[in-house]
Amino acid sequence: MDFEERLVADLEKLANQNLLRCLRPLQGRQQVRVQRGGRRLLNFSANDYLGLACHPKLQESALKALDRYGVGAGASRLVCGSLPPHEELEKELATWKNTDTALSFSSGYAAALGILPALASTGDVIILDKLSHASLVDGARLSRADLRVFPHNDLARLHRHLIWAQKNRPGRRIVIVTESIFSMDGDRPPLKEIIALKNDFGAVLLLDEAHAVGVLGKTGAGLVEEMHCGKEVEIQMGTLSKAIGASGGYVCGSRRLIDTLINRGRSFVFSTAPPACIAAAALEGIRIIRGREGTELRNRLWNNIRLFSKNLNVVAQSAILPWTIGEEAQAMEAASWLESQGYLAPAIRYPTVAKGRARIRFTLSATHSPLEIEGLTQSVQTFSPKSLFTEEERIACTL
Repeated sequence: MDFEERLVADLEKLANQNLLRCLRPLQGRQQVRVQRGGRRLLNFSANDYLGLACHPKLQESALKALDRYGVGAGASRLVCGSLPPHEELEKELATWKNTDTALSFSSGYAAALGILPALASTGDVIILDKLSHASLVDGARLSRADLRVFPHNDLARLHRHLIWAQKNRPGRRIVIVTESIFSMDGDRPPLKEIIALKNDFGAVLLLDEAHAVGVLGKTGAGLVEEMHCGKEVEIQMGTLSKAIGASGGYVCGSRRLIDTLINRGRSFVFSTAPPACIAAAALEGIRIIRGREGTELRNRLWNNIRLFSKNLNVVAQSAILPWTIGEEAQAMEAASWLESQGYLAPAIRYPTVAKGRARIRFTLSATHSPLEIEGLTQSVQTFSPKSLFTEEERIACTL
């Protein structure tokens, strides 16, 4: 079997398992009202939680920087690609997250790939929540440290892994990895308890705030702000591409942490700097989130979250509400039904979630209207009138 024949066989296998994916571009802007294939759809799948991706102020900031600095940065930050918008963005991030300093990356994925191998190596231990994002898992693997995984939010198992690390890797660095809001389930970690365990064992905590910034906290700075524990989290990372409305990733922490990443974070050292116009847009997004408009948008978002969760008789901890269906074919059928009703909410399947745990992942935005949310609720209930209201299904939905 030659190369092309093997590719055909691999793709056929995916298709037979209902796991084949394809690109289906949108026409026009990325908003809650989108067009695809000539049809108008209401988008309940984006991570643009505050509706900033097409905000006029972000566009204006990007255009001004584009005019001043051009499109490409031309080189890595360590060569000649470091420009004023990058530095301004990092100062704003550090102030917002109440850390010494910050460093921006080309993406959240790149940030995860850069952080963990720079901080841990052979003989060290990285302990991850089982539902940690793929970028964190990949970064941990690249580090060549010993990896331990604990079942989602299972403090007892985390404790046992810490005991193992202390006994079998004495004197080595221990890094605990978890998220503020888990991207496919929408729930939160027991952060205070994890911090207590981390302190007891002299470990370091990496917290991914990708889906929490803009959504949680008085100024939208995330779960650490909401729980007043930022100083106890050594490494705060996240993305600029969700609630902030732009693109890129970041890490916030001590001056020594950032200096280490500047020197040893391979995805930072060996990547061309992000375009200055994108950094300028992200900076404006953060300023909006921290101000009065951001507070108003967050209030609208949470009003929408409360409305949708009340309609479905579930408890929501974030703007992510998963409808766990189970089999991949059934999830695809549900997504197709919703699209026929005018709603964009694709099926999420393996390997993004575990096999047999396929789902529709609804995400809410401040720019959805109550009427649109009511319409989505009716469509979901029409497709599956029982599954959202029995106790068994509420548990299965992990909401």
